[in-house]
Amino acid sequence: MLRIVLDTNVVLDLFHWANTDAVPIMAALEAGQIECLVDERTLDELQRVLTYPQLKLTPEMIAERWARYRGLVQLIPAGEAPPLPRCQDRDDQKFLELAARAGADLLVSKDKALLKLRGRSKLTFQILKPAPASALLQALASA
Repeated sequence: MLRIVLDTNVVLDLFHWANTDAVPIMAALEAGQIECLVDERTLDELQRVLTYPQLKLTPEMIAERWARYRGLVQLIPAGEAPPLPRCQDRDDQKFLELAARAGADLLVSKDKALLKLRGRSKLTFQILKPAPASALLQALASA
């Protein structure tokens, strides 16, 4: 089973915006075809972001999105990550560390600082935007 880490913007694409690039990811997640990995730091960031006024979420909507997401993800305990390239955006380093620590196959992100690290030989996982990640999932499902 494919193990993935989603950055917070992609989680919002799935659970708030229903971005078409991410629909196959959501379908695979809901069908149990992929394993989505989180840790306390990535969950904390999502919890904070869900309260941003620009999302215009009521407390009930925040609770619903949070509960739906938490019901579909696997919590990975804290720990040391192997040596990794440094992300220019320090807030995004936690996603690299989680992916490495958890043995993820993919880190799905739209963040430019994370995407700049694609193809680094030290990484044991791919970093993909939602559309290529969705295409990969669809190809694997039809194989």
